[in-house]
Amino acid sequence: MRFVFKKGCTLIMTLLIVSLLAFLAFNLIPGDPVTKMLGTSATAEKAEALREELGLNRPVLLRYFHWLTSFLRGDFGISYSYQMPVQGMIAEKLPITVILTILSFLMTLLVSLPLGILTGSSERPLTGHISLILDQICMAVPPFFLGILMLWLFGNVLRLFTPGAFVPLSESISGCLRCLFLPSLAMAVPRSAMTVRMLRGSIQAEQKENYVLTARSRGETKGQILRRHVLRNAMIPTVTFLAQSAAEIMTGTIIIEQVFTIPGIGRLLLSSIGNRDFPVVLAIVVMMAAWIVTVNFLADVINAALDPRVRLR
Repeated sequence: MRFVFKKGCTLIMTLLIVSLLAFLAFNLIPGDPVTKMLGTSATAEKAEALREELGLNRPVLLRYFHWLTSFLRGDFGISYSYQMPVQGMIAEKLPITVILTILSFLMTLLVSLPLGILTGSSERPLTGHISLILDQICMAVPPFFLGILMLWLFGNVLRLFTPGAFVPLSESISGCLRCLFLPSLAMAVPRSAMTVRMLRGSIQAEQKENYVLTARSRGETKGQILRRHVLRNAMIPTVTFLAQSAAEIMTGTIIIEQVFTIPGIGRLLLSSIGNRDFPVVLAIVVMMAAWIVTVNFLADVINAALDPRVRLR
């Protein structure tokens, strides 16, 4: 319990630091959102009045604390570009990105764990060589390039779908999932290859430990040793790596949504950066940071449950 409490405090402090740095960074980068909002009708008087209305003429730290207290209450501010609540804009786009992330992560788990265990426990050299070659090929292809290849092959050549078309979740759940399948697969392939390599290496390293020889001397079979001893220890670094994969999949949606024209958080973030829509950008950045530190927190808790020595460290 003490371990979880300490990790929880670290999580909160990390989020506070990230939010502060993000807030300061967006206030230091060149450009004026007021000028962007007023356009050609901007005058000194109008600009000053708008800055007063938006609170941009107050000290930076004072504006940060005001934003933080509002953010914690669920008020993310008003979009500079669309003049509507940011939380409503994010709530409209967030389910698509969440489903895309979950699908990609589930694909990574369903592919990498069985293959990692199979190749790691196999004593056939040919299996290891084939797995190594496939891993290298899959890891070398970036998700966005794999997505472009999928668009060309399945969309333009095989005509299985219309590139750029998207079925909203409110219109058809199954249609939306079909549209998200290929983007999820494009992100899952490289992460699956990395996870297979990580798990295979961990299993092979654990099989050389002395406790495996002791288990064999007691008459335990290879399968029993794998299930009772080797996998438990081999999964500790793999869980951490999977947590990193979950974090990177979420951030990777920013690019993959552009490739497949998916109306998710990633496209909203990029368009808001171009429009200097500071409240929208800041809210999305902090939410992504919260996702990253949360999945790493859960990985630490799972590792502590698998190996009590983690709690002592």
